[in-house]
Amino acid sequence: MIEILECPMPASFQDAGRPGYRHLGVPLSGALDPEWLAIANALVGNPWPAVALEMHLLGPRMRATMPLTIALAGEFSARIEDAAGRSRHAGNWSSHTLAADEVLVIGSVRSGIGYLAAHGGFEVPQVLGSSSTYARAGIGGIEGRALRAGDRLKLGAAGSPVSLRLPQPPVIDDGPLRVIPGPQREYFTDGAWGCFVGEEFTVGREADRMGLRLDGPRLEHDPARGADIVSDAVTPGAIQVPGDGRPIVLLADCQTVGGYPKIATVIAADLPRLGHALPGQRLRFVKVTIEQALAARRHAAATLAERIATLAPSTMGLDLEALYTANLIDGVIDAH
Repeated sequence: MIEILECPMPASFQDAGRPGYRHLGVPLSGALDPEWLAIANALVGNPWPAVALEMHLLGPRMRATMPLTIALAGEFSARIEDAAGRSRHAGNWSSHTLAADEVLVIGSVRSGIGYLAAHGGFEVPQVLGSSSTYARAGIGGIEGRALRAGDRLKLGAAGSPVSLRLPQPPVIDDGPLRVIPGPQREYFTDGAWGCFVGEEFTVGREADRMGLRLDGPRLEHDPARGADIVSDAVTPGAIQVPGDGRPIVLLADCQTVGGYPKIATVIAADLPRLGHALPGQRLRFVKVTIEQALAARRHAAATLAERIATLAPSTMGLDLEALYTANLIDGVIDAH
């Protein structure tokens, strides 16, 4: 088991989500970045889509009550402390074996979000075929809520498989987000559309797993149509624009219907990038066709498979990242 000692920021269990229930009003949920979730599970030999821990901004402190192997997919400041108080660096994009009573300390999550998987998977009850936490309805994960101190996480298996690393970690693209116009593009003036694809927006303070509200130029609705529609289906990636003209990009925990017109939809290949976006980050959008969106989706899937195929054993236990960043002597002296 793993005991949570401290959890200062929201962390929750997520898997591939629960598709097939949106007609009942149940959101998709699931990992904000499914690709990074897949890498975390691959690093400990778990099948896709095993449930893992999704962490935001600042990770938890947790103690292993038995020997176990975990993996970190993301950019963290993490270390492992033993019972004697000694600590060692826990590298990113790698798996690590913890002895009984060792403590994993995950500090800042520099990539916005990151994932922790455990060998054998976490034993978390399923609701409607998924263990994903959806806090607004209190379902999935641990009692439908974020982790907190005192939680004890059961694992499906113990053991110490070969420690692996990802030689070439993914890099978050900072280019424009690709979108398909609509489905209510006609509710906006041509000037609003030109502003949407030509100007820059900033992620506002109202940002969570449900969506991101963007600050920047206001998008004008067509006066003849107004700013409201008969509520229809929405999906992660849809960009709603309410009457104030401030766009809202919907994410994994978004509702299933909405009454605001949607100016565009972020393509699936780019949607994981929004899961890493933090308040103050600048975003731009560019129009693509459905054919281009499908090609991008296939390319993303192929790239993920290629990355996972490159997983390699860690370098004989030598922590190269810690070695390279240490305060080493940069000269030599001839003692003779």
